[in-house]
Amino acid sequence: MATCPTCRRHPADAKYKPFCSKRCADVDLQRWFTGGYVIPDSVDDVSSGDPNED
Repeated sequence: MATCPTCRRHPADAKYKPFCSKRCADVDLQRWFTGGYVIPDSVDDVSSGDPNED
């Protein structure tokens, strides 16, 4: 059985899957809201567009 991805101590509960409790589900949601999880941007940032500029 898989363990909770937040606390990593308890098995996942079917009611809150993949989490073990509402608390762990809420902790995960709060991390998304506050920017704790970030999806990296794959676009290179080019300031002026001049390929010869360093």
